[in-house]
Amino acid sequence: MFKDVFPDRPNALKEIFGKEKIVIGMIHCKPLPGSPFYEGNFRKTLCAALEDARTYVENGIDGLQIENAWDLPFPNPRDISFETVAGLTAVAMEIRSKFNIPIGVNMLANGVVPAMAVASVSGLLWVRCNQWANAYVANEGFVEGPSAKALRYRSFLKSDHIRVFADVHVKHGSHAITADRSVEEQALDNVFFAADVLIATGERTGDETSSGEIRTIKKVSKLPVIVGSGTSENNIARILSECEGAIAGTHLKVDDKWWNPVDASKVRSLMKTVEQIRGE
Repeated sequence: MFKDVFPDRPNALKEIFGKEKIVIGMIHCKPLPGSPFYEGNFRKTLCAALEDARTYVENGIDGLQIENAWDLPFPNPRDISFETVAGLTAVAMEIRSKFNIPIGVNMLANGVVPAMAVASVSGLLWVRCNQWANAYVANEGFVEGPSAKALRYRSFLKSDHIRVFADVHVKHGSHAITADRSVEEQALDNVFFAADVLIATGERTGDETSSGEIRTIKKVSKLPVIVGSGTSENNIARILSECEGAIAGTHLKVDDKWWNPVDASKVRSLMKTVEQIRGE
């Protein structure tokens, strides 16, 4: 039944990127103000993000996603505070002012409502949500799907252009609460709760996403599907044969470490393969 909900919903990926088979590069921001590892020098955080963005853009990436990856340990969504929103907004504004490329944001952990504020002010085009429907238990505690609150807040901000990229089976968490619900059912929950793009992932950052996970989600939904972890030059051809795109981060960094700078040669090599797949 849910497969036909919102049958005329436009393809968000085509709207945003204007092309097929896209790859989004992750910018894992250095610590933002208020986080335990922040050293009081926001310029350092900003410059590192700008340098990663430049490396991605100059080597052909299709889009960028900004994330407060170094704000460890991540707070529960209800505890994300003003300084995090301010810091991520400043990074987003600076990157957007310098690079003409689609940009989205992921605020950890599952801070979709504050991410909407960042996206609205900065002119970003999507937010990533690690848990859009249902609930799960993670290191941050009990985390509920924020769809109802987030969509109402988006309307309040008059920012209906912001799309929702939603993980179907969230990584970095226990699925005991939803253990009686299959991946298919969770995919349908995300469709019914008005996500725009569905994300298939591995178990944690950098883990390769299986073909089975992708096929399961594709089977029950008309929405575009992208891979959210483990993308590399070695598997990009398989991934793009199975779904509409990928978010790439860890394996495009120096030494395959998410906390290292972006490796220009890895981005260039990956995007050369993508261009061949697209026939460019």
